[in-house]
Amino acid sequence: MHYPPVHHQEGNYKNIIQLMQMYPLATIHSCLNNEIESTHTPLVYQANEQLGVLIGHIDKYNSQVHHFKEDIEVQIIFNGPQVYISPSVYSSTQLPTWNYFKAHLEGKLILENDREKIRQSLINMTAFLEGDQPKYNLEPDNPRMEAALDYIVGFRIEIKSWEGKYKISQDKKKKDQKRAMIAMQAARENTEKEVALLYSAHETKQKQ
Repeated sequence: MHYPPVHHQEGNYKNIIQLMQMYPLATIHSCLNNEIESTHTPLVYQANEQLGVLIGHIDKYNSQVHHFKEDIEVQIIFNGPQVYISPSVYSSTQLPTWNYFKAHLEGKLILENDREKIRQSLINMTAFLEGDQPKYNLEPDNPRMEAALDYIVGFRIEIKSWEGKYKISQDKKKKDQKRAMIAMQAARENTEKEVALLYSAHETKQKQ
């Protein structure tokens, strides 16, 4: 048996690029000497003649930096919308399931040592995240950015392979596929109260 099922896999790389651009906060996984490290950070996609490059940066005190110094292979996961699908959603008899959009990529991570390139990557990332109607423009001579550059490790990831894990009820009837899509859309309407709850319940971890 093939896993994941072929019908749960995305076949068009352009759709993967779109998912990465819509949900740029990625998780980078690396393993060095049997030690696993993970970091959540936004990544900006840049096209090239191959699969493209992901540009990002992390804090220099992040423990994963010592992995990055080895120019290692990493796994990157982008998470799109996801939701629990109750059998009550469908018009036919089904079991409970979970639907989601995920992009898994693998690539070689290379550190960026040029301070000016890191500065420009921060400007480019800000412009990308601000979108078509930006309310903020990060200027090259911003003094806070100048100071922050001393604490930032920049990098690029050359994408070597990709896999789209799109589990969206493709194996169900067309009518039920649409019902599952509506259920995912409806779930996003709960975000406001969920964010309020998470904020109010949060407790900052005390220093050891």
